[in-house]
Amino acid sequence: MRNIPSDLLRAFVTVVESGGYTAAADVLGRSQPAVSLQIKRLQDFVGQKLMERVGPPVELNSHGRVLYRYAKQILALNDRLLAEFQTTAVIGRVHFGIPSEFATTVLPKIVGQFARAYPNITLEVTSALSKALLSEPQRNQFDLVLALHDRPETAGNALVKEEELVWVGNGRESLAENSPIPLIVAPDGCVYRGRALARLRTEGLSWRVTYTNPDLSGITAAINEGLGITPLARSTVPENLSVLKPSPLLPSLGTVGVSLTRPSNNQSEAVGLLADFVASSI
Repeated sequence: MRNIPSDLLRAFVTVVESGGYTAAADVLGRSQPAVSLQIKRLQDFVGQKLMERVGPPVELNSHGRVLYRYAKQILALNDRLLAEFQTTAVIGRVHFGIPSEFATTVLPKIVGQFARAYPNITLEVTSALSKALLSEPQRNQFDLVLALHDRPETAGNALVKEEELVWVGNGRESLAENSPIPLIVAPDGCVYRGRALARLRTEGLSWRVTYTNPDLSGITAAINEGLGITPLARSTVPENLSVLKPSPLLPSLGTVGVSLTRPSNNQSEAVGLLADFVASSI
């Protein structure tokens, strides 16, 4: 079995994120021809062309986008493993924006593990709907933003994964064909809400919003009280709730994209460490 050299993957990711070969060469401390040769070796290794154009800015083709996503995860795991065996003295502060939908389930694990690995880095975390996190000028206050996208392709090179959306309830639901589906959702602007309502409209199904709350803990409480069901990313479903199987009344919800961006363009080591940590954790 062949293994892709990590230095080739790192050169590829750096070219994509810096926008071109010349900028990547400066970041990597190598000559532009050397970086270009690394990309050629990588393309020969995988047997596919990876870029529509070499930029700046770089434009990836479908093979390049797939490789970029996996390369980010491989490098993040590599760097995280090395960090486990090293004593780090990195000091800094990172303002991290995360979707409200992820704040209850994903955030505690990430923050707890990161704080133990890098005790001298202070995290300032803000949770809000992805629409708010990505809107101008608010987005510029964040060093790092994890956000949801209704269509994965709109995340571009920042896409780190695709999430399956599922219907979630308390397991005691009794949905009737002649009754509106009771929905518990976040306010307008929520990616999950938009997708659910669009799918129900497409299928000609009726619904009514019984409860609105921007926080997953509030939505979870309402579901446990039997007020209705909600759409969630499968990886964020609380343990005390149930994933409902698709049915004529509950159409499949498809997938959404998850992106990781650096709006403030803060290139500090602290931000880079958190970005790698998040990419490898989700």
